[in-house]
Amino acid sequence: MTEPTTTTADAPPGPEARSSVERIVSALEAAGDRVVLEHPDGETTGAALLASIRRYARAMDGLGIGTGDLVAQYGPNRPEALAVRYATHLVGAAAVYLSAPPGADRRAQQLAQIDPRLVVVFPQTAHWLPETTAPVAAVGAVDGVPLRLDELAADLPDDPFPSRARLGELGTVLSSGGTTGIPKASIRDGAAWAAAVATPPRPERRQLASGAEAYLTQILVAQTIIGGGTVVLRDDSDPAALLEQIETQRITDLFLVEPQLAALIDHPDVGSRDLSSLRTLTHIGASAPPALRRRAYERLGPVLQHTYGASEMGIVSALRPDEYDPTDPERATSAGRILPGVDVRLRAADGTLDPSSGSIEVRSAAMAHGYRNRPQEQAEHFVDGWYRTGDLGRLGDDGHLHILGRAADCRVVGGWLVTPTAVEDTLMRTPSVRYAVCVVDGDRRVIAALPWPDDAIDAQACRDAVAAEHGDAVADSLVVVPMADLPLTEQGKPDRAAILAAAPA
Repeated sequence: MTEPTTTTADAPPGPEARSSVERIVSALEAAGDRVVLEHPDGETTGAALLASIRRYARAMDGLGIGTGDLVAQYGPNRPEALAVRYATHLVGAAAVYLSAPPGADRRAQQLAQIDPRLVVVFPQTAHWLPETTAPVAAVGAVDGVPLRLDELAADLPDDPFPSRARLGELGTVLSSGGTTGIPKASIRDGAAWAAAVATPPRPERRQLASGAEAYLTQILVAQTIIGGGTVVLRDDSDPAALLEQIETQRITDLFLVEPQLAALIDHPDVGSRDLSSLRTLTHIGASAPPALRRRAYERLGPVLQHTYGASEMGIVSALRPDEYDPTDPERATSAGRILPGVDVRLRAADGTLDPSSGSIEVRSAAMAHGYRNRPQEQAEHFVDGWYRTGDLGRLGDDGHLHILGRAADCRVVGGWLVTPTAVEDTLMRTPSVRYAVCVVDGDRRVIAALPWPDDAIDAQACRDAVAAEHGDAVADSLVVVPMADLPLTEQGKPDRAAILAAAPA
């Protein structure tokens, strides 16, 4: 039997055989005195960032760091963190931006699991550092950390440092958010990471990077630099500040997790700010109900893009601005077309492959090869060159991929598949609910419900609406928890644990 495999186009030509850091060095050399980074501390030119990278590379070389080593950092959105990251690659070592799950014990277990050769902290992130047996260095003054990487680098030469990066060696480790336990760390060699950050030239791009470097931000920053654009770094995703920054700094590109998108489009300033510079606002990472998409489209216009991906597999599909139409029932639930070079297949509940719907499996050149020191999870998710996502999806007749949700959260009730996103959409079309998140907890569906200003959540109206669209059994399973603010993880995703903790037993 031929396996039903879906791609939307032939794979693009193989990338030039250069590592990501070699491309970044070339881009910074070309930039020279042009500003490539704008940040809370000022501006950084290409020449200045490149000089810093080379000094840090020599400092790491002096510490004996090289091929086979892993350098981990709790990195703030600052040029120094980028310089340390790219210097790590330049000496041939692998790099990871660490996520920061709540609880020092979980962060300590995370460090023990990934087993880094060196941990780098900054004054802005030192509070995340747990007790660890790994060597620790600081960039800036940090109590209890005598080794100063910045001081070691300060007086070293900044002339060219030959790259030791190798495409076949471990290059990058990506940390998950760890919302349900110890963060997993997916691994890529230099070739896979080069494929993940490959991008065409786009010198007009002004990318606003407000997310933590541990996640998608690191890819967007690298792509912007490689493409000849400018990165604007900020420390948070406060909606009023984002709207102001889009206007004053003429931002062209921004990505937000869906709760952050909801906060942005519902902010009172959204109608008064000049957002005409914006070309693409990508939302990704959480549930995207049609009701949210329609409201976003009404308030922002045709700049929206929705993508599907994860740290283990990169970006799988994209609903581009020119196809983003939330008035079309099919497009309102679409995650877009599968990207060239990405294969997707769907597996039915009985284990057979299905051309139209089932559990999503992915493979691509940019995909991770497995998890670092997590053999059980690796064997479960990485099988015969494919990554098993744990998500349910379907493929439309027009080639668009639709994500139904986590397989564990989607249930057949009364003969119909009920998904958290569908329940959220129903609730967001009731008059009192501005935004809703559905967390499945056994037989319960715990609803974090945010009201409109000067309004209150009508729990009975919520149940009535769900009963009308999904049946009495689903309505009876609802536990509606009114909230003034949605608890979020470091990634900007809904904090499922905090939502469940707020629900009555």
